[in-house]
Amino acid sequence: MHVSLMVAITVDGKIAKASGHYPDWTGKADKQLYVEITQKAGVMIMGSTTFDIIRRVLPGRKTIVMTRNANRRSDRDDLVFTQAPPEQIIADLASQGYEKAVVVGGAKINHLFAAKGLIDELILTISPYAFGSGLSIFSESVDLKLALKKFWQLDENTLCVRYRVIHE
Repeated sequence: MHVSLMVAITVDGKIAKASGHYPDWTGKADKQLYVEITQKAGVMIMGSTTFDIIRRVLPGRKTIVMTRNANRRSDRDDLVFTQAPPEQIIADLASQGYEKAVVVGGAKINHLFAAKGLIDELILTISPYAFGSGLSIFSESVDLKLALKKFWQLDENTLCVRYRVIHE
């Protein structure tokens, strides 16, 4: 299964000013790319804080929410709350016929997948902001070696950079 990590970052590498910061600073082009990539994959994986910020299931894709709260449940087919570790989530999705998944944050979830070597691609949209401090892409140290696949300008002020993760 191919797993992409997709994040919007500031020019100083932050994904938010603090936990719970709504991503209203990313532009329309970033949001359109997010929809395109996550719909094409068919499934997106996020943490409960990210889900609580979005506050809804996005149409046209399955949403997997990683949580420590065993009481969080869903009666929808397109929304799954799970306490499973990343490798089990990926195995379960593969057994359901999914070939792609997109991890969309936050920093703790990004770290969990990266630390297990489960990220195949990193997709960064770089927005024209600098926060100076805040949340980084990963909550803890990771060691990812990357190879540039592609980069392009999304709009007047926003770039997208795609990297392949080199698994050694």
